[in-house]
Amino acid sequence: YLAFFRTCHYFGIPKVSPISNAVQLFITLRLIGLGFEIHDSYRELSSQEGSAEERHLRKQYVCIDPSSVDMFQYAFCFIGQFAGPYYKYRTYQDMIYSPRTSEIPSMGPLIPRLKQLPLIGVTYLFFSYFFNIQYTQTDEFYEHPFWFRLFYMVPMFIIFRTRLYMAWILSESMCMTSGLGAYPEASQPKCGQGPTDLKKLHESYESKDSVEYNYETIHSLSIYGCELGRTTKEGLRSWNMTVQYWLATYCHRRVPNSLKAYRVAITMTVSAFWHGIYPGYYLSFLLVPVVLMAEDNMRAAFRHGSHRWIESFDWACWFFKMRAFDYMCMGFLLLRLDYTLRYWKSIYFLGHVVTVLFLIIGMLVKKKSLTNVDTSSKMKEKVKSN
Repeated sequence: YLAFFRTCHYFGIPKVSPISNAVQLFITLRLIGLGFEIHDSYRELSSQEGSAEERHLRKQYVCIDPSSVDMFQYAFCFIGQFAGPYYKYRTYQDMIYSPRTSEIPSMGPLIPRLKQLPLIGVTYLFFSYFFNIQYTQTDEFYEHPFWFRLFYMVPMFIIFRTRLYMAWILSESMCMTSGLGAYPEASQPKCGQGPTDLKKLHESYESKDSVEYNYETIHSLSIYGCELGRTTKEGLRSWNMTVQYWLATYCHRRVPNSLKAYRVAITMTVSAFWHGIYPGYYLSFLLVPVVLMAEDNMRAAFRHGSHRWIESFDWACWFFKMRAFDYMCMGFLLLRLDYTLRYWKSIYFLGHVVTVLFLIIGMLVKKKSLTNVDTSSKMKEKVKSN
């Protein structure tokens, strides 16, 4: 349906608005996730794993059995309808039937989150005033020197991510004011998943003492991880975290073992399709697995030695991580195949070239290091035997 929804204008139906597309994005996540939740609930009910107490807790706090009306109300619940976060049906149900609603805090966790908005907003307005993506689609842009074209993707990514930061912070705030995703801290909630310690969850709900809550379940964004995380993997995990949970839980982990080597590529393809049908999404997302492999190879080959060297290497990783995101962001913003390739061609496909170079260098150095280790081990064994 998502494919038809995005191509309906080719069949004489008016093209959907960006707002309608945003709503459909999260309805798609909710309903597919709901299907998996129901499937997993039925499997859980027939499972004999764990003690009787553990099975009872899973049945009480994990399993779901929604009616058709429940499904409809969950799908169109206004919270998170336009910008996320994604939340499971179980999280929605726990908000509706929370046993201790009056104790759930809103303003306490909300204020620190909102304090981040002014600086993000000013940054967004400043860069938006001087830079815009439409300029890269003009002939005049390509008359500028190479350094200007290369630099231009940096403010573009700043604008892109600060805009989303504001949207995600406000959407999290909506959850907090509604009590959605609030669970006792003792239950150790995780992003997207919810409580992980069901025994502590049960004890908290039964306790007559006051209980500390947090909103980790609907936590969509770690600005520190996005901005200062040293690796691409850390940056990805800090970005749109509830959607990352959906991709990991309902796609990556469910790819058959026979296709294990292609899990990341399959997950990135699903993510690209969810975002849209424009070629720019696929050009960017399918570069991610190569970037991850190159980064892993370089870290395995060079990240050892003195503390000072490791610290310097980690900051170098951070620099190249941010430049890789700058480069891939242009595919997200330009969308069309001709616009994206024209821009990347104007900077000599530098992101691809550097990634492939790192992949090869890391692979060769890592292989050489392993060979030296094997040789050293054999010589030590020979000396011992003598």
